Amino acid sequence: MAKVKYYYDPETLSYQQIEMRKRDKFKNTVIGLLGFALAGFLGFIILSQFLESPKEKAQKRELENLKLHYELLGKKLQETSNVLTDLQDRDNYIYRTYFEANPIPDEQRKAGFGGVNRYKNLEGFDNSEMIKDVTQRLDILSKQIVVQSESLDEIVALAKEKENMLASIPAIQPVKREDLTRVASGYGMRMHPILKIRKMHNGMDFTAPKGAPIYASGNGTVTRANNSSTFGKVVYIDHGYGYKTVYAHMNKITTKKGKKVKRGDLIGYVGNTGRSVGPHLHYEVHKNGRPVNPIYYYYGDLTPDEFIAMQKASEEEAQSFD
Repeated sequence: MAKVKYYYDPETLSYQQIEMRKRDKFKNTVIGLLGFALAGFLGFIILSQFLESPKEKAQKRELENLKLHYELLGKKLQETSNVLTDLQDRDNYIYRTYFEANPIPDEQRKAGFGGVNRYKNLEGFDNSEMIKDVTQRLDILSKQIVVQSESLDEIVALAKEKENMLASIPAIQPVKREDLTRVASGYGMRMHPILKIRKMHNGMDFTAPKGAPIYASGNGTVTRANNSSTFGKVVYIDHGYGYKTVYAHMNKITTKKGKKVKRGDLIGYVGNTGRSVGPHLHYEVHKNGRPVNPIYYYYGDLTPDEFIAMQKASEEEAQSFD
């Protein structure tokens, strides 16, 4: 209800009611409405600082959820890093040691993260430190995994090379034990059967019946398979890794130059060709261009007792057969 205003009239000595003009009424109404609207707007602004909209509440929940996931991701990264560290230790101190490879230093495993600030684009946010920390740890882990993967590739290559080397080293008798008559002569100074002088005997003589099979003692490539005035029908095999073997006085050759052979492959038969005084195989092992005692290269098919017996027989200074 609008207030009624009065004024005192001295002529009539009485109070008279003030009549408001329509223009003033309209003006007052407008001012009132504007004031009310302004008060409402200011009230909304003030309240909005303390009250959250549904969208803001959803965004806040999403942010809290992201923080939780970042924390879980950080823990998983730490667990993965611990597993990788264990693998790195085994790689350095077991695998690489076994295959005679140098360990990978930490500087190489963790290199490549200095210099320019690569995380500058992640700065300036409320949770920048948390995001930068997880991102940096992930980058370091990725780098270490790449280095470790390359190391394992190298270990696999070394293992294959080691396998090839072990298969190539002369490691079996070239004549089967059941075909042997005896070990006639071993490595060392021996009386030559034809020249009748003491002469260095660079191999071992295996006496066996004519026609007994002769086998390659390791994987390799045949570099010679022909006749020689001294060795008669002879085969040379290059095994790689500095190893070569010689098989002399054969009755028949069953291989040829350039052929790749594997340990145990048939390459010929025992004979009595060249400077020989009886059917036997003269067998030599060469390492880095020098003849070595073949007795130490039969570990592939001799028991300890058999090795000792052969070693004793080979050391006897009997006359050689060639």
